[in-house]
Amino acid sequence: MAAEIPKTMSGIVIEKPGGVDVLKYKTDLPVPEIKEGELLVKNEYIGVNFIDTYFRTGLYPSSSGYPLITGKEASGTVVSSKHPRFSPGDRVAYLGDAAYAEYTAVSASRCIGPLPERISSETAAAALLQGLTALTLVREAAGIEQKLGISEGPWALVHAAAGGTGSLLVQILSVMGAKVIATAGGQEKCEQAHHHGAQWTIDNKSEDVVERVKEITNGRGVDVIFDGVGKATFDADLEMVARKGTVISFGNASGKVEPLDILRLGAKNIKVMRPVLFGYIVTPEEWERWTTELFELIKTEKVKIKVHEVYPLQEVARAHTDLEGRKTTGKLLLKL
Repeated sequence: MAAEIPKTMSGIVIEKPGGVDVLKYKTDLPVPEIKEGELLVKNEYIGVNFIDTYFRTGLYPSSSGYPLITGKEASGTVVSSKHPRFSPGDRVAYLGDAAYAEYTAVSASRCIGPLPERISSETAAAALLQGLTALTLVREAAGIEQKLGISEGPWALVHAAAGGTGSLLVQILSVMGAKVIATAGGQEKCEQAHHHGAQWTIDNKSEDVVERVKEITNGRGVDVIFDGVGKATFDADLEMVARKGTVISFGNASGKVEPLDILRLGAKNIKVMRPVLFGYIVTPEEWERWTTELFELIKTEKVKIKVHEVYPLQEVARAHTDLEGRKTTGKLLLKL
């Protein structure tokens, strides 16, 4: 017998853009009602991502305005379904909106499940958004495929390589045979990046990143740069990228990149991209392709998911502070 669904729930509400103080824990929010093709999921683990901080601060405007419940991914249990593929009791993970809550209405087209027994709910929530981001950046944006042996592929540089997305990029690039250079802040983070498969690491706190890249590549530069840092690293990217290379800017951890004079690209015929995950998973075929490949990498342990810390939902402000303060390695989760 299905459990009775309450009328109200707990969750995090943002009344207006701002600092972590605008993240308000509420216990009297209405439980959402689902439409055809949707599921109602009782969340267990909720992923914390930089995009959540962008919506909190107003860097990314909310299409629905305020008040806002943010959060883009979670795992949990289906409690009500209006889609034939899912039933109450199914353990699932999803991408959607309003995940910072006890219950979320989710489109079945953005849901994975029932999850196999060997994939925990914690791993599923930690892997989905950042894992799909890393996988599509490597395979779609950079066009790197596993056709070569280890270290026979292109030169690749990953910034913030000990973070959630960065560590996954390093692992996937290594699986694909790339020659991986990783930057990170501090010796401990560099060691973690090396453990994940980076052949070379650069401590951006104590080393000149541009000079080290030139040294490692014998002055050639790197074929592709994966930059989730943004403003603080972008100009250096244009120096480090090789002739006919690609700079993939996918995040704003240090602030958004300043407007670019396109003539700067001509000296080395550089390509610059600013891709977003959701543009790569528009069709059902794309969603199926990339989620299948991601979870196969996880099941075969070619890619391992590292969780930095699991925070109670009420401590979401601490999670955002830690993430923005670059104090973390791996994935941050909230738990109900």
